[in-house]
Amino acid sequence: MNKIQIFVIMVMIFAIISCNKKEKINYPETVKTNDTDDYFGTIVADPYRWLEDDNSAETAEWVKQQNKVTSDFLSKIPYREQLKAKLLKIWDYPKEGAPFRKADKYFVFRNNGLQNQSVLYCKTALDGTETELLDPNKLSENGTKSLSTLSISDDGKLMGYAISTAGSDWEEIFVRNIETKEDLTDNIKWVKFSGISWYKDGFYYNRYPEPAKGAELSGQNINSKIYYHKMGTPQINDILIYENPSKPEIGFSASVSDSKKYLLIYPSESTSGNALYVKEIENNKAQEIK
Repeated sequence: MNKIQIFVIMVMIFAIISCNKKEKINYPETVKTNDTDDYFGTIVADPYRWLEDDNSAETAEWVKQQNKVTSDFLSKIPYREQLKAKLLKIWDYPKEGAPFRKADKYFVFRNNGLQNQSVLYCKTALDGTETELLDPNKLSENGTKSLSTLSISDDGKLMGYAISTAGSDWEEIFVRNIETKEDLTDNIKWVKFSGISWYKDGFYYNRYPEPAKGAELSGQNINSKIYYHKMGTPQINDILIYENPSKPEIGFSASVSDSKKYLLIYPSESTSGNALYVKEIENNKAQEIK
C-alpha cells in the first residue's frame, strides 16, 4: 500500500474510534414483503425484492432516509473538516498522463490537482503551443457526465469520444473536429462496452438494441451487434457487420488491424471466456476465421 492508502485507513479507524459509541443510531425501517422463489422445490424468501426497482418512489424514499442517517453520523466525527483539508492538500498537485501521438499531432491529459476529470490537450509539435481539445468537467453542470472512450482518426483530423451519464454503462458517441474544436452531427446512441475503431471515412463500434422506456438500467445485456458508421450519415443508416442471434448472451467488440486489411472481432460472455474472429474487411464473401 502507498502512503495515501495507509493514511486513509488510519483516518477511517480514527473516525470510528472517535465517534460516541453510546449514541444509538435509529435506522429507518425497511419493509419486508412475502415474495418468494421456488427453486426445484426449495422455497427461498426474498423480502427485499421491492428495492430492486430503483425507479420507484418507495426505493427513492428509502435511499433518502438511509443517506440522512449516514450524513448525521459522519457530521459528528471529530476533526472531520481538518482531515478533509489534509486529504485535499495531499491530493492537490498537478497530474499528467502519458502523451501519445496520432498522425501529426500530440495529445496529453492533464489535471490541475482537484479536477474531477483530466482535460485533454493537443498540439502539432513537441515544442508547440497546447490547445484545450476536450474538458469533460464541462459536459454537465452537476458533474454526472464522464468521458469513457476516446479514439483519434488515422489522419488526426477527427476525435471520436463516448460519454457516460451518472455512472451508467450506456454510452453516447460524438465526433469532434480537432482543428475547429466543434462537434459534428454524428451521434451514436445505445452503445455499451464499445471501442471506436476508425476505418476510411467512418468507424466500427458495437451496441445493443434500444431498451424499452423505463428499463434502460434494468434490462439484460443481450443481442450485441457490431456496426459500421459512415461519417455524415444518421445512425439509422449504419451497416450491421456482425451478430449471433443464436447466442444472444455473447457480447462483441471490434477493432481494425494495423494493416487496415482485417476486422478483429472479440466475443465474450460477461466475464467468462473470450475468443477471436478475424475477417477480411474488403472481401464481403470471406468467412470469419475463428
